[in-house]
Amino acid sequence: MMKTALTALLLAAGFSTSALADAGHGAMAVGEPGKKAEATQTIRVTMKETDDGKMIFTPSTFKVRKGQTIVFAIKNSGELDHEFVLDEEKEVMKHKAVMEKFPEMEHEDPNAIRLAPGKAGEVVWKFTNDGVFKIACLVPGHYDAGMHGDITVAKK
Repeated sequence: MMKTALTALLLAAGFSTSALADAGHGAMAVGEPGKKAEATQTIRVTMKETDDGKMIFTPSTFKVRKGQTIVFAIKNSGELDHEFVLDEEKEVMKHKAVMEKFPEMEHEDPNAIRLAPGKAGEVVWKFTNDGVFKIACLVPGHYDAGMHGDITVAKK
């Protein structure tokens, strides 16, 4: 019942059924869920607010190789909940619009994690395509306050 309601909600918000099929399950343009045992690198990422009102990822830009599996070790050092969402820019923008309409929406996707203040977690990801992809916090207002960045995936 809940999944049906969520599907109807996402369709009403403009998501296609093919986008729903791809949303966090299996291969996506940005890649696919990785296996931690196959990771070749760990990148530590901090999420926080700054004294001047910005919200940031540190670091906010990354370079990886196509085919590489990365463990993103993410820590929320801020005072608010934050998300780390990894996807292609157009999908990030679609997700951002839905989150603005439904800010309490929770989701469990392998390309994303939401962390309360002081908490840590990880996203393990295999980059199967080259290009430039986005990381973003899609809690309403956070992206616009600067909480986004780029991941450049280079051909081997």
